[in-house]
Amino acid sequence: MFAIEVRDHIMIAHSLPRPVFGPAQAMHGATFVVDAAFFTKDLDENGLAVDIGLATSTLAQILKPLNYQNLDELEIFAEKVTTTEVICKHIFDELTVAVRTGKLGEGGARICRIRVLLNESHMARGWYEADI
Repeated sequence: MFAIEVRDHIMIAHSLPRPVFGPAQAMHGATFVVDAAFFTKDLDENGLAVDIGLATSTLAQILKPLNYQNLDELEIFAEKVTTTEVICKHIFDELTVAVRTGKLGEGGARICRIRVLLNESHMARGWYEADI
């Protein structure tokens, strides 16, 4: 399996309004380093799994509506607790749409799996990974 992984980041505010989250129930900020990996079983005639430029710009476009936002106020997260895992799945779903609509170019058709990893800090991270 081949993979290309690209990175960006988002700065968000949110609260996690359930007792299990302790002090994180209150409004707080977070900066997530976001890694997106695109997996293919083969390479194209140029030796590429995925166009890194298209992968980078696509990830940036998907993250832009989240950056500097209070996730508690966004319709896309209504009725959801915006845990790291929930945010990962949202980004994964958006990347899947981008792949299926050709935003990663001709090579995007070979993508068979995506992993979205959110680094919360140097000590904690979460991800969502699945076949597409």
